[in-house]
Amino acid sequence: FIGALMTLVFGVLNLIVAVIVDVFAESRDKDVFARASELEEEEREQKSVLGQIFKRIDTDGGGTLSYNELLQGASKEAEFLRWLRVMDIDSRDLEQLFAIVDED
Repeated sequence: FIGALMTLVFGVLNLIVAVIVDVFAESRDKDVFARASELEEEEREQKSVLGQIFKRIDTDGGGTLSYNELLQGASKEAEFLRWLRVMDIDSRDLEQLFAIVDED
């Protein structure tokens, strides 16, 4: 009788642990999805901010940036300068970055 009772107790405990683990797994999946959505929204916002900065430093209004406009913008536009500092980009790195992304 005690053996059957112990088997029943361990079976119920195992079921309870399985339910708890499943609930936490579902919660983690929701958190991962929510975090991914937050990161995507943050990326959209940052691209929008950079787009506005680039429009401000486009002095000729042509819709494209020359290296000189980019360099002048880095020295005159405080918000752009902060972005460059966060990314640890100095004037030499800025020239290399421009060469990489330049389409011409």
